[in-house]
Amino acid sequence: MEHLRIKIALFINYFVFAILLNSVGTVILQVQSSYLVLESTAASLEGYKDLSIALVSFLATSYISRIGYKKAMLIALALVAIACFITPSLHTFAATKLLFATVGASFALVKMSVYGTIGLLTINEKQHISLMSFIESFFMVGILSGYFLFSVYVDTTDPNGWLQVYYLLGALTAAAFLLLWFAPLDESSINENSPLTANATLKEILELSSKPIVLVFILCAFFYVLIEQSIMSWLPTFNNKVLHLPPSLAIQMSSILAASSAIGRFGAGVLIKKIKWIQLLSICLGLAALIVIIAIPMAQNTPSNVTGWGDAPLAAFLFPLIGLLLAPIYPTINSIILTALPTNKQGQMSGLIILFSALGGTTGSIITGNLFQHWGGETAFYFSLIPITILLIGLVILQKLHRKATG
Repeated sequence: MEHLRIKIALFINYFVFAILLNSVGTVILQVQSSYLVLESTAASLEGYKDLSIALVSFLATSYISRIGYKKAMLIALALVAIACFITPSLHTFAATKLLFATVGASFALVKMSVYGTIGLLTINEKQHISLMSFIESFFMVGILSGYFLFSVYVDTTDPNGWLQVYYLLGALTAAAFLLLWFAPLDESSINENSPLTANATLKEILELSSKPIVLVFILCAFFYVLIEQSIMSWLPTFNNKVLHLPPSLAIQMSSILAASSAIGRFGAGVLIKKIKWIQLLSICLGLAALIVIIAIPMAQNTPSNVTGWGDAPLAAFLFPLIGLLLAPIYPTINSIILTALPTNKQGQMSGLIILFSALGGTTGSIITGNLFQHWGGETAFYFSLIPITILLIGLVILQKLHRKATG
């Protein structure tokens, strides 16, 4: 298969970062007991992750083409490997914040590079959407693996035992670095079209972001990630504090969300070739809202003596299935906007995607954390119905603008 080695490298990169980035939900639960912090304080971890993503994506957009996609990914992997190896010896909340800041900054480089590389490896919109969906689905496989990986290291008798997982994650990151090092990638087309100055690139980004289709896309990306991260980051805490699952089981059962999301993105990679994307995503959002309405009331009056998967309440299985319905949205709308632009503009658009996705993730987690602390977990998750409605409206507008733009 053409470009097989670089595609495998992209899959592995996303797999490693999926584990690290989306461990924030597990870590939010653990730091509450390990470092005795409140829900609203623990929610700040999302900010350290996402705001560093936003800052670096904004700064690096001007330079990513000249740095080179492969070199940028190698730099990111090296930084994260170092951060993983030093975190367990510090075992403080400040060290955890620094780790997520490093992971976030590095992921900004990786995501821009991966999105740009997809444009180099595909020749039409359907290929782009398909490869994007499969790479994003592999991201969800990484999240799924991360839940089980962390649960192995969670020990109620040792509040800092979970930190030992970072030695293994550091080794995985180093292995991803080596795999990418030996994977060939022809970047001559972007190097030839790289901007001469950062100021020129910034001007082009501002011009790009003023286009109606880009503005509506930014709105959609922001609210999608707000929904996704508010659920993903707080599901372990919801399972523990609302459904009364033990910490290790609460983390393990959160993997249902990642598994259903992975299936959703794999399925989208196939279905998008047979059905119009607006129809598929509209159905998904409608069913996602229905799951919220049905599943959250089931969380009330759940038993407090749950010990395993066999006696877990139905809500612990049903609500995470929302991932199956939300998962196709993000890679699809990203491909729609990227394929509407020339190859040398896709790196800049990737920077905007990452910037506003990061802001959406931070906003969602902080709002959910505060709702969780002051109003309870049921109210916090009911909140997702508002951005789901806004997102549906945004997608309808995006489809109309995309149809006009592509003639």
